[in-house]
Amino acid sequence: MKTLFVTLEKDQRETRVGVIPADARKLVALGWDVNVESGAGAKAGFSDADYQAAGAKIVTGDFASQADFVVSVRKPTIEDAGKFKKGSFHLSLLDPFNEKGLIKAFADAGVYAASFEMIPRSTIAQKMDVLSSQSNLGGYSAVIRAASLINRILPMMMTPAGTISPLKFFIVGVGVAGLQAIATAKRLGARVEAFDTRPVVEEQVKSLGAKFVKIDLGQTGQTAQGYAKELTPEQLEMQRKGMAKVCAQSDVIITTAKLFGRKAPRIISAEMVGGMKRGSVIIDMAVESGGNVEGSRPDEIVMTPNGVMIVGDTCLETRVPATASQMFSSNVYNYINHFTVDGQFKLNFDDAIMKSSVVTADGQITDKRFM
Repeated sequence: MKTLFVTLEKDQRETRVGVIPADARKLVALGWDVNVESGAGAKAGFSDADYQAAGAKIVTGDFASQADFVVSVRKPTIEDAGKFKKGSFHLSLLDPFNEKGLIKAFADAGVYAASFEMIPRSTIAQKMDVLSSQSNLGGYSAVIRAASLINRILPMMMTPAGTISPLKFFIVGVGVAGLQAIATAKRLGARVEAFDTRPVVEEQVKSLGAKFVKIDLGQTGQTAQGYAKELTPEQLEMQRKGMAKVCAQSDVIITTAKLFGRKAPRIISAEMVGGMKRGSVIIDMAVESGGNVEGSRPDEIVMTPNGVMIVGDTCLETRVPATASQMFSSNVYNYINHFTVDGQFKLNFDDAIMKSSVVTADGQITDKRFM
């Protein structure tokens, strides 16, 4: 495989690009023939001329049928997947648990499709971990979004007109996104509390200067991949009751609790929202997979009767497209480079990264969970 194609994202909400000019230059140096769909990088601030200066060619969208390797940020449509060249390789965020029709289309077309969500959480794969790189930016953007919407400032100020108290942030879920949200809110001067079902993260929360909220839920823990285990309905109710008082005292709540391949847990009830102060803001980062907050809606701002703003942004990282594209592109380059030998991309299913990430091969779906 020598011919790479970087697509223009068709989703109007998407501002990122799969490969930036700097990494296109690196791929050319590896021996790849890099082709970029015209306008692919425009929303992220990269012009066609930038790609040409890096050694790439500017082509139309039809080039997908000729490419050996196709890269995009978001998944293609079922129709587009059927147009890819047989035996070619596709890499993007495929959402395989929820896109079984698309996965079947890739298999039927004889395309090797790899899903970034399925990259294993191992030391060697860290530099290819799109979920972590993008979640990091999502956590940052959630705080900035809240700061831009709330009608008060975040830090404490002591002025001749009086002392202004810092805002109180409550971060629910202390994964990659949650940790970055804590760090960003602290840098901006807010007081921060955080909760997670995994007691093991308490030290990480404290190391960032935040307070860890303890709620006894009984037996909890994390998966082998480092994700929080799904709670029982009884544990979720205990969690809501334990969090209610903290929510009532918070100016901003950011929820980050997602369960890969499953519906997001409902953590913040309407009753809890009803107990919050007028003018408070909630950012639901899990809204696309069902939402952590009752009443949140994808890509909408909902104003509750008691004056609380619930923000359901499905892709906060697209608000910083240049940086998000830089990080995504680095993940793409590292994936390709890992499997490039003597200037050629080599299929190697003995490698744990390829074995885990490839969801269709040789006309077959590799994992029955995606059938």
